[in-house]
Amino acid sequence: MSEPLKIGILLSGSGTNFQAIADAAAEGLPIEIAHVVSSRPDAYGIERAKALGLPVLVLNREVYADPNAADQMIVDTLNASGVEYVVMAGYMRMVTSVLLDAFPNRILNLHPALLPSFKGAHAIQDAFDAGVKVTGVTVHFANEEYDKGPIIAQRAVTVRETDTVESLEERIHDVEHEIYPQVLGWIADGRLEVLKNGKVRIHE
Repeated sequence: MSEPLKIGILLSGSGTNFQAIADAAAEGLPIEIAHVVSSRPDAYGIERAKALGLPVLVLNREVYADPNAADQMIVDTLNASGVEYVVMAGYMRMVTSVLLDAFPNRILNLHPALLPSFKGAHAIQDAFDAGVKVTGVTVHFANEEYDKGPIIAQRAVTVRETDTVESLEERIHDVEHEIYPQVLGWIADGRLEVLKNGKVRIHE
């Protein structure tokens, strides 16, 4: 039996995607959450992590005044915990080269739209306002360009005629909670390959 994949989770808010990953791990997903990092001391995700007995590094606005120093603190913490992959779960800070270089092609991000459409922090509202009939969720590798790293997986979400922004957001979050553990399972099983052209292949 191989060792579970050790991940670190970065969050900034309520931590629902973190909780979905933790629940999947409890149900047999071969991962171990080795450390949690919160960019904000008031994030509810901290309470979720503490309830599970997980170590948490809590940062704040003052620490991020020097983004490189903040990311070095994160790198040192995750390395000390043996983290292999970094999972951004509602993490609202741009990562620097310090973190990217420490975990090349090993930092995952989740975006609530079908990239390259509707980049940025208001993707659900932007898609809704644009009147698109289909939006969705993207899991991709983070790189130095915001919402532009290699795409790992996408899943479509139909925009219903009766949708409000809130109902659409709820269904998108439901998909997020499914697709993130799925991608982590692929990685843990050794099925994910980053090709020389930067694209991602998932092996059967």
